[in-house]
Amino acid sequence: MESVTAPEPTGARVRLRPEIAALPPYRQGRPAPVDGFKLSSNENPFPPLPGVVDAVAATAREINRYPDATALVLRERLAERFDVTADEVLVGAGSVSLLAQFIAAATAQGEEVVYSWRSFEAYPGLATVAGATSVRVPNRPDHGHDLDAMAAAITDRTRVVIVCSPNNPTGMIVTAAEFDAFMTRVPGDVLVLLDEAYIEFVRDAASVDGRTLIGRHPNLVILRTFSKAYGLAGLRVGYAIGPVAVLDAARATAIPLGVTAASTAAALASLEPAAESELLARVETITQRRDALRDALVSQGWPVPKAHGNFVWLPTGETTAAVADRLFDAGLVTRAFPPEGIRISVGEPESVDTLLRILGELVPASQDTHPI
Repeated sequence: MESVTAPEPTGARVRLRPEIAALPPYRQGRPAPVDGFKLSSNENPFPPLPGVVDAVAATAREINRYPDATALVLRERLAERFDVTADEVLVGAGSVSLLAQFIAAATAQGEEVVYSWRSFEAYPGLATVAGATSVRVPNRPDHGHDLDAMAAAITDRTRVVIVCSPNNPTGMIVTAAEFDAFMTRVPGDVLVLLDEAYIEFVRDAASVDGRTLIGRHPNLVILRTFSKAYGLAGLRVGYAIGPVAVLDAARATAIPLGVTAASTAAALASLEPAAESELLARVETITQRRDALRDALVSQGWPVPKAHGNFVWLPTGETTAAVADRLFDAGLVTRAFPPEGIRISVGEPESVDTLLRILGELVPASQDTHPI
């Protein structure tokens, strides 16, 4: 048989969008070493409830079938809770997936997405993938959103503004009064996304709560998730509440069938009264651990801002990478954001002694030791 010689490569490369080729992928936290603790991903440290596990397991009998693409039963349950119609609820594969849908629905090439920085690290990538331009507004010195500066940054090219409260990774809230004043300055044709992934951990009555804003602003969408407080990070299910026309546009940008039957079943099981009561009791435990950890760090001399999520923010500045490496060597995986700081999730109580021991050795002598 005559052999066939493969053609020589021409040297041509597939044409990719240069901004996408240069975009770093989302970086997940490093796995914890043996006998270590993963404090890098803001996961709920408690195991799933048995009833939730059973609900997920039951869906395995029908994995040959597609799930309900609209997650109608879950939307109806959430609609009852928030006193809206099912059409005013959108369920997606985590709130970050929903953020991507809304940005894609609202922006075109060269149009702008405004957000505070530092904030959730996915925001820049979501804007770039949609073809939009990021407008990053620096956080205030206390690590919170500068809403006045964000409002001033809105131009006739702005299509989306993201407000993250509590802010990930700095933990600061936006107050209800601040948000109300901000919304009076945002043009009505600019979409505002209120990212409340950590709302269940907030204990400050002054904080904005998207639930109280439903129906007040035709350009506002509220995003929440089951990943954190409800402990379903591995199943990817979040939801948005907002005007039907805006949600319909986001539905049109979704990858079909992104929310699995297992995700929907787990969320529904978590909303059952007995299960939710137990889950929210766990949230209360986490908030108590968070406050105790923050108090201990402040006592050591770290200027840790008030924490409102299930994590604390350690402003380590230029020493960020070195401090994170020391913690990793001690068996603690944290999320470092050089050259700004380190986000430390509230995890198992057994991690705290090691965490405080290492950080107690690393308090910079020149650091302003007054808490923010």
